[in-house]
Amino acid sequence: MLQNIDDGKAGEGEQMVFNTGAALLDAIVLAVVSQEKEGTYGYKITQDVRKVLDVSESTLYPVLRRLQKDDCLAVYDMNFGGRNRRYYKITERGAAQLNLYQNEWKNYSSRITRLFEEGCKNE
Repeated sequence: MLQNIDDGKAGEGEQMVFNTGAALLDAIVLAVVSQEKEGTYGYKITQDVRKVLDVSESTLYPVLRRLQKDDCLAVYDMNFGGRNRRYYKITERGAAQLNLYQNEWKNYSSRITRLFEEGCKNE
């Protein structure tokens, strides 16, 4: 199915044409959480992810739970303003997984970019 074509100037908050799969969401969440040494909380993770991807909280919380179950994120609770706030912190395993995702992304995106720019040439 074809998507609407605009002026090609996609920006913050605009919908992407490509679907975002589970692995890419995992990679994005791990990248966001890894930026905070002491961890960060769900709402802030959602806001940070939304800077690059249109995604809802209801989409991200299952990702956070899956990453926690897979030992990629550690979770702890802290009192904030009289309320409990759940924090997420990247683990060693999560950092290793993020490194794998980053390497795979570089490889994958460079091949796709090359295909877009050069087409399929016979070698």
